[in-house]
Amino acid sequence: MKNTRQTNINIHRDSWVEVNISNLEHNIREIKKNVPKGVKLLGVVKADAYGHGAVMLAPTILASGVDMLGVASIDEGVDLRQAKIDCEILVLGAVPVWAVESAVRNDISISIFSQEHLKACEDAYNRTGIKPKVHIKLDTGMNRIGVRADEAVEYIKKVQTLPYIDLKGIFTHLASAEELDKTQEQFKKWDSVIDNINTDGLLLHILNTAGTICYDKPNSNMRRIGISLYGLYPDFPPNVEFKKPDLKQLISLKGRIVNIHTAKKGEGVSYCHTYISDGERKIATVPLGYADGIPRLLSNKISGILNGVEVPQIGNITMDQMMFDITGVDANVGDVITLLNEEKSIDEWARILNTINYELTCRLKVRLPRVYTR
Repeated sequence: MKNTRQTNINIHRDSWVEVNISNLEHNIREIKKNVPKGVKLLGVVKADAYGHGAVMLAPTILASGVDMLGVASIDEGVDLRQAKIDCEILVLGAVPVWAVESAVRNDISISIFSQEHLKACEDAYNRTGIKPKVHIKLDTGMNRIGVRADEAVEYIKKVQTLPYIDLKGIFTHLASAEELDKTQEQFKKWDSVIDNINTDGLLLHILNTAGTICYDKPNSNMRRIGISLYGLYPDFPPNVEFKKPDLKQLISLKGRIVNIHTAKKGEGVSYCHTYISDGERKIATVPLGYADGIPRLLSNKISGILNGVEVPQIGNITMDQMMFDITGVDANVGDVITLLNEEKSIDEWARILNTINYELTCRLKVRLPRVYTR
């Protein structure tokens, strides 16, 4: 597939990320099987689409039946607007009051939950003549941002009377969708608000990716899907029956061999010699390192695929390079070693590091060029 929208691609590197757009389309079809008819979808593309490239993926996401996009900041929304993305864009995080006018001028919806936000919206309207589009954020148990559920009805009713605000929706965020009891408590708080306000014409969204897959929530008419777009799974509740979608990882990570040499028995490899050769070993160097988003803590714990053979990574991963033991493999400088693909999930790395796949995909956006394929 010819790349027509990618920017800032460094074509002089022997390492890169591939993003499979066909898998993105497949994942959205799978996700929609869990979404009731008539319920809208918000695709979360914050953090540059979790490191996959928001500008490149947004047109496919929208063409596949997603209704609007969610970002973390006004700047992320502006990037999409500059790329001619014209759907509704919602900033899911807190927006500085001094930046509300910028959101208005770029037709970006914002999350509000304080009296200061209301004043900022009024000021922006007075300066631009345009009503800020807003979604009210409720705090039902995350304790991060949002108006508390026991104060929300009054706040929402006030906003609904203000002539300088265009109220588009109300939402909250599940803190532990993988835990049924905690989720049910948040559902109760949500219902205590939604059941006591006029919701005509409003988008109501509480379910994230795990919630969309595992739960049905009648008091909502939109679902927010994030990590599942990219072919990865969140944690799921162990005591809830649900149909797990068949997702395909979008991202592959590859690097070309730039050097092949032999290490003799007893010689160390890389900084601190955390790997010592137990015999004569053929070693390949690939220009990938922790500055590319590959955690140094993965040193000596991961592998790649070279010409169909699994080869172990050896020695400490350095800032820009890493080494592999390719003893017994017929290979040459320029051959490709694949660290991640559909068969080698980034979840393996997450398990080694005791972290989540979200964090690791975001890291890979630092300086690696991205190539989009079908």
